[in-house]
Amino acid sequence: MVKEIIINSSASQSRVAIIEDSNLVDFFVDHPEKRRMVGDIYLGKVARVLPGIRAAFIDIGLKHDAFLHFSDIGEKTEALQGIFDDDDSDDSDDVQEEPKQQNRSDRDSKQKGQSSIPKLHKGQELLVQILKEPVKDKGVRVSSSVSLPGRFCVLLPYDNKIGISKKISDFKERRRLRRIARGILPSNCGLIIRTAAMDQEEKALAGDLKYLVKQWEDLESSAKSSSPPELLFKDLSTTISVIRDLFTPDVSKVFVDSKKLYKEIRNYVQFIQPELTDKIEYYKDNESIFEVFNVEEQIRALLGRKVPLPSGGHIVIEHTEAMHVVDVNSGRYAAKKEQELNSLKTDLEASREIVRQLRLRDIGGLIVIDFIDLEEDKNRKKIYDELKKEFKKDRAKIALLPMTDFGIIQITRQRVRENILQSMTEVCPYCLGTGMLTKQSNLLHEIEEWMKRYRSSGRHKSLTLNVHPTLGSKFKEGWISNLTKMQYKYFVRLRLLEDLKMSPQKFKIIATKTGENLTDEYN
Repeated sequence: MVKEIIINSSASQSRVAIIEDSNLVDFFVDHPEKRRMVGDIYLGKVARVLPGIRAAFIDIGLKHDAFLHFSDIGEKTEALQGIFDDDDSDDSDDVQEEPKQQNRSDRDSKQKGQSSIPKLHKGQELLVQILKEPVKDKGVRVSSSVSLPGRFCVLLPYDNKIGISKKISDFKERRRLRRIARGILPSNCGLIIRTAAMDQEEKALAGDLKYLVKQWEDLESSAKSSSPPELLFKDLSTTISVIRDLFTPDVSKVFVDSKKLYKEIRNYVQFIQPELTDKIEYYKDNESIFEVFNVEEQIRALLGRKVPLPSGGHIVIEHTEAMHVVDVNSGRYAAKKEQELNSLKTDLEASREIVRQLRLRDIGGLIVIDFIDLEEDKNRKKIYDELKKEFKKDRAKIALLPMTDFGIIQITRQRVRENILQSMTEVCPYCLGTGMLTKQSNLLHEIEEWMKRYRSSGRHKSLTLNVHPTLGSKFKEGWISNLTKMQYKYFVRLRLLEDLKMSPQKFKIIATKTGENLTDEYN
């Protein structure tokens, strides 16, 4: 399998595509106006504590206060508070923690603590790290458990655990890495060994850790001399973080079409893992890099709601406020006489494509899939097993339930930021996201109802009707136009003004002499 990272950069954004055998498997967009926020560490101040919803809101200087759920308040929060007392008085890898000794009294106190309310009060200074970026009108979600990610490991200040990525399955390698971690671990800190650390020497891990410890010491120093709200630590940009997390030895090449970004990436890789530097290549051709690698066409397909399947079926992906819904359709596929086998083949194809689309579009939250109905329980289990197998390739945390009798499978997928569709598109100003426009006949009816209300108390005899040209043409239809009929019916002089800047869904009625806007007054 040939795995490549393609980076396309322009003045407005940077786009990163990861392809395997020419197929797009991961896609990231880095917008200057919407910078990556996950991993940033702030010195905040408690704005409100709401025990009813087991959460607090933290002022970190953003438009909306950050949301801190009590479950995200780490055990070491009090130790982190010591930073201020001295002065004044994702990662995304799944990990398996090393077992720790814990006596009964510790366990009992912890169980009691789970039901109690954490000791937070308004105005309290708190060190928090962003877990999830804002989505629509919701603010960021934060945690008081701070971590600093590096190339090979993640530093956990004021913790004492050692974790190894679950993706490192070899027992001997896990034992070797744990032994190295114990040897290099600084006092009063914990460590998570990342997937990229597999087969790396102790020197590489120690160098990475030394850099993280220096970052933490700088952050501590800044926290003592700062006043909330204050940004203390800014994580890497989307592009560089992809290189940090996904540029592993199994990647054949990294192509970059920006000389500035090429130098930045090369310098970064030279620092973290010099042996991979030769795999980075500057793309010089005039033709678009995404066109050459056939990425642009695959990205365009990401924005569509309908995705074709190899045997002629298709899936439809719809977004609602509460969840994403995926519908599987067989189309014209009928290669076999038995309906059950036809449905099973289409559902299996759909399972593989759905997992790929969820990963590509970075869709998170609750996802409901409506598969084609299967009669046999063994076939339903095949679909469930196929999804589980495909989800192993996904870096996000997944939970899924077996197929119901109605052919429904429910999934939750870790959501960290807005999905690709949300980050690359805007809500239509005309339909406001519904995908439908009000019929012109209904708009004509609304205007006529407005005229009825105006006739009873209106004082102006001459009005100007401001509409979009598409609606204006409706007023001109007929041997006696609709506009003329309306004037005679309501005894008012009505002047039609067509304006391309007007929404096709709205109208504006103005008093011709005074210029006064009367629309809302009689609505």
